[in-house]
Amino acid sequence: MSAYWIAHVSIHDMEQYKQYMALAPLAFEKYGAKILARGGKSICMEGAEYERHVIIEFSDLASAQACYSSEEYQKAKIARQGCADVMISIVESIS
Repeated sequence: MSAYWIAHVSIHDMEQYKQYMALAPLAFEKYGAKILARGGKSICMEGAEYERHVIIEFSDLASAQACYSSEEYQKAKIARQGCADVMISIVESIS
């Protein structure tokens, strides 16, 4: 059953965030992730407002969790520290 990584991001320092953007795809590729939405126009209807929204599809919940916990992604996460507000959830599909 597929799982989706849903991230909401507000960037405060784009130059530093570019380091994250260079590193994170290594983890996504390793775990067969498919980017479904990244950035682009969005409308906040309710709750906290973020600048960017990302939806990434994985083959299953275990792969999504493994990607987040991977050495590759943790390096990207460290590169992102202090330059963005981020909220990430992983959700399993219903079918």
